[in-house]
Amino acid sequence: MTVKKYFAYALVAFVVFVFIQSLFFKFTGSEETDIIFSTIAAWMNTIGLGFIAPTFESIGGYVIGSTELLASLLLILPNTRRIGAVLGLAVISGAIFFHLFTPLGVDRVVDAAGNTDGGVLFYMACGVWLSCAILIVLTKADTNKSVYR
Repeated sequence: MTVKKYFAYALVAFVVFVFIQSLFFKFTGSEETDIIFSTIAAWMNTIGLGFIAPTFESIGGYVIGSTELLASLLLILPNTRRIGAVLGLAVISGAIFFHLFTPLGVDRVVDAAGNTDGGVLFYMACGVWLSCAILIVLTKADTNKSVYR
């Protein structure tokens, strides 16, 4: 196995780890998830997207979590890695957008007491974005030149 392959597998492992470990929070309606999606829904109300805000707040965690689970499964399978990387890049781009351009912020509140995560979630999202972008390059459309072949 080449260094490129090991590097690519490490990127896949990182993205899958980040996505899978967050599923517990998204699928159980944890306080952190409630705060994230209610903060974004409140922001949506202020910019004229109030028609979608209640739905986003109530099922957004499940939709995003399901998308991250699908991206993880696609990344694990060699024949669908590029699709998984594109899907992962898309979903994490949305997360980064919400961190940067909404009241959610980089150093987000994680509980009712006002404690923050110190930006860990945002920095992990940036790492996932970069990993997915590199995986897209490494798994070019020409599968004969793919790092996995």
